[in-house]
Amino acid sequence: MRTLSILLIIYCALVSCNTKNYDTIIRNGLVYDGNGGAAFKADIGVKNDTIAFIGDLSKASAKNEVDAKGMAVTPGFINMLSWSPVSLIEDGRSQGEIREGVTLEVFGEGESMGPLNAKMKKDMQDDQPLFKFKVDWNTLGEYMQSMEKRGISCNIASFVGATTIRTNVIGEDNRDPSPAELDYMKTLVKQAMEEGALGVGTSLIYPPAFFAKTNELIELCKAAAPYGGGYISHMRSEGNKLNEAVEELITIAKEAKVHGEIYHLKAAGISNWGKMDSVIRRVERARKEGIDIAANMYTYTAGATGMTAAFPPSLQDGGFGKLWERLHDPFIRAGMKKAMKTNATDWENLYYGAGSADKVLLLGFRRDSLFKYAGKTLAEVAKLRNTTPEDAAIDLIIQDSSRIEVAYFLMSEENVKKQLALPWVSFGSDAASMAPEGKFLKQSSHPRAYGNFTRVIGHYSRDEKVIPLEKAVQKLSKLAATNLHIQKRGELKVGNYADILVFDPAKVEDHATYEKPHQYSTGMIHVFVNGTQVLKDGEHTNARPGRFVKGAGARR
Repeated sequence: MRTLSILLIIYCALVSCNTKNYDTIIRNGLVYDGNGGAAFKADIGVKNDTIAFIGDLSKASAKNEVDAKGMAVTPGFINMLSWSPVSLIEDGRSQGEIREGVTLEVFGEGESMGPLNAKMKKDMQDDQPLFKFKVDWNTLGEYMQSMEKRGISCNIASFVGATTIRTNVIGEDNRDPSPAELDYMKTLVKQAMEEGALGVGTSLIYPPAFFAKTNELIELCKAAAPYGGGYISHMRSEGNKLNEAVEELITIAKEAKVHGEIYHLKAAGISNWGKMDSVIRRVERARKEGIDIAANMYTYTAGATGMTAAFPPSLQDGGFGKLWERLHDPFIRAGMKKAMKTNATDWENLYYGAGSADKVLLLGFRRDSLFKYAGKTLAEVAKLRNTTPEDAAIDLIIQDSSRIEVAYFLMSEENVKKQLALPWVSFGSDAASMAPEGKFLKQSSHPRAYGNFTRVIGHYSRDEKVIPLEKAVQKLSKLAATNLHIQKRGELKVGNYADILVFDPAKVEDHATYEKPHQYSTGMIHVFVNGTQVLKDGEHTNARPGRFVKGAGARR
């Protein structure tokens, strides 16, 4: 009799769930829940911002009904490396990434939007070549909260940048912090963690981050560890000293007892392509030893950064302003040109790694008079200006008063596919979310800004069959959320936030190219963020339900 009563209670509960009203029901879809298993047919009921039911909802109704017959229904994708802190101020719709299915963008590769001291705040306010905005925050948490108030379509999260912490306390000089300065740096990390940061992020090939020694980084990560924070790094080398850089990251994670994550895993430069196998073996050995190590990547063979990545960090001591002054000195300039053509072992020379000037693509300038060169290679521009590629690079930096955005073709397609199949690799665009309109068209871009995630689903999973769709979805969602220690996202599960995608796997496609980067991906049909529909039938609804997603140790 007791068993019958229990069964009756369960039946009534199921009937109640099946007949109550929902805000949205997504019907008849093939559900890939993010765990990597086979898809299953089910309906999903959404109430407010939460997934309320997964199963048969044939007897239920909703204000908004979506027929997903023949479509994949998945968790929203997570961008492990987004450069959208400023682009979202300009356009909170996050058009480029929403149309790829990205519902959470993660910031903080070395630099973060706080904590700012008075000088940093003034510099940020004054240095706005394209997008104009008021710097009305001081700390990282204040910036993130201000974005919620402005209104954004995607969720956002951030690591606190070790470069930002270092600049806040000791500026851009090449020196170690004093014990008192290091203590203050750790205090700033703790403050950021309490505000909701995910951990500490670094970008160690770029000055002034390059100047930080391993022990300094361990101490910052130890400050983040009690809050569940991780360490995520553009490592000190992705080329000639790739293996040593991986060893440093593993050491930092082990000593600080935190999750360690490699930003945009790669072996840069043809002479280093063969090192990827040893990197994979080393990471997997560390994982077997109980050290929590993972990586993320973008799905292209070219990286994008500044032309100044072709110059020794020692000549950038004190910041870009000092470098700009030094470039005017004929003696230093001659040394710079020689350094650009040198296979350096003590710093990362991306120009040399690319192999030739025709593998360096110019992307972004501050001065309108130079924008005519965007989309051309450095070799082409040197020919147009009747000079050497090295002189052209230096002259352009002087004339533009910027580091100049460029793409370096550095990686092999074979390694891209090999990395993509690894079970511990997730994905990050290393780009801002953009739109082919307005001020965004005043700069060129890397195609990864528009196609990094659809490329995983369309090109690599469907067309190249590198990984099955269920594994691709798992890496784009659940794996990323797990590594970030983020709860209630990255998986289609009752009680989780309703970040949900509906798309046709047969039609998802990236269109952005190096020659024509400003092109949306297609095939994403419906996108929900926190239960609100931001993409409907492939068009943006202008809804802005995005939230600041805080780390595990945040003060609630």
